[in-house]
Amino acid sequence: MFSFDRREFIMAGLAVAATSMFPNIAAAAPTKPPQMIPRRKLGGTLEVSALGLGCMVMSGIYGPPRDKQPEDKREMIRLIHAAVDRGVTFFDTAEIYGPLSNEELVGEAVKPFRDKVVIGTKFGYFGEPGVRPTLNSRPEKIRTSVEGSLKRLKTDVIDLYYQHRVDPNVPIEDVAGTVKDLIQEGKVKHFGLSEPGLQTIRRAHAVQPITAIQNEYSLLWQEPGAQVLPTLEELGIGLVAYTPLGGGFLTGAINETTRFDSSDFRARVPRLAPEALKANLPLVELLREWAQRKGATPAQIALAWLLAQKPWIVPIPGTTNLSHLDENFGAGAVELTPDDLMEINAAASKITVQGDRLPKPSMQLTRREAPHKEQTR
Repeated sequence: MFSFDRREFIMAGLAVAATSMFPNIAAAAPTKPPQMIPRRKLGGTLEVSALGLGCMVMSGIYGPPRDKQPEDKREMIRLIHAAVDRGVTFFDTAEIYGPLSNEELVGEAVKPFRDKVVIGTKFGYFGEPGVRPTLNSRPEKIRTSVEGSLKRLKTDVIDLYYQHRVDPNVPIEDVAGTVKDLIQEGKVKHFGLSEPGLQTIRRAHAVQPITAIQNEYSLLWQEPGAQVLPTLEELGIGLVAYTPLGGGFLTGAINETTRFDSSDFRARVPRLAPEALKANLPLVELLREWAQRKGATPAQIALAWLLAQKPWIVPIPGTTNLSHLDENFGAGAVELTPDDLMEINAAASKITVQGDRLPKPSMQLTRREAPHKEQTR
C-alpha cells in the first residue's frame, strides 16, 4: 500500500490563514459582527458562505494541537461559534486531521447549528496515531470511513464528501460510484475531489456529478487559474481554495528573517526556505501597497483577489485566533475593480515565485490521475 509521512500529507490539505497561531481567544465572542458574509454556490446547488473556515489547523500543524486538552477544545468551539455568528456556514475537516479529533471537534461545535451549516470532510487517507498512514479509497473502506465520520460529526448526513487524494490503486469510477450509492442512501449530499488530475475530474463527474474540487489557490500559487478553472467552469463545478494565504506568508507577518521551528511544518516547505522566502517577499510588498490604497490589510487583499476570480470560488482560510478570523472575513468588504485586478495581475506576473509549495512527497500526491480498470486487474 502506498504510504507517506502524515505531517507532509496533511499540509497538502492545509487551509490556514493564521500567522500568530496560538494566543487565547476571548471567552465570549461578539455576537454582532460588523458585517455578515455573503453566500455563494458550489456546483450551482450547494449554497455556502463566500468564505468558509478550514478547521485542520486546530488539530496542530504549526504547533501543539488545540483539540486535545479540554480548555483548548473549549476555546476552539467558541471560535467556531464566533464564525457562525459572523455568517460562516461552511466548515472544512477530514478524518486524518487529528487524526479523528478534528471531526469530533467540528461535530460538537456545530451541533447547535447543524441545520444552518455545511460540513465538508474527506476520506481515503488515514492512519492511527503512531502508525504510518496510507491511501485507501476502495469501496469497502469508503463505507467504513463514512460511518466513522457520521458518528464523530454527530450528524446523519455529510454535506460534502471529498476523496482526500487520488488512490493510485483504485479506479475513480469505483470511488465515484460508491459515493453515488451513499448519496442515494441519504448518508452524503454532495461529492468532491481534492487535488485530482484533470482527466480524473472528468471521469468521476461522468459517474457522479462533482459539486466541488478542493485545490490550493492563491496569489502565491496561481496554477489552478490557468489549468483547473477552465475545466471546472465547463463542467459547472465549484472550487474550494485551501491555503489561500500561503501558510501565513501573504498576511505580511513573515519576513526574510523568519525562521520556523523544526516542529512547524513550514520549516520543510521549499517556498518558505530562507533564500526562497527572501525572493518571494516582493509579492507581499505588492499586497501591502494595495492594502494601503484600499484601507485594508494584506490578508484581506489576498482574499479579495481570490474572491474576485470567479463567483463559484470559496476560500477556506483557517485560524485559531479570533482577531485573524475577523480580519479574514473582513475581506468581503474590500472591492477590487476590474482595473484593480488587471493592475495587480500585471505586477504579480513580474514576480517569479521560488520554491515548491510543498515538500516533494506531498507534491507527488497532487494532480494525479486515477488508474483505469484494466490497470488495476
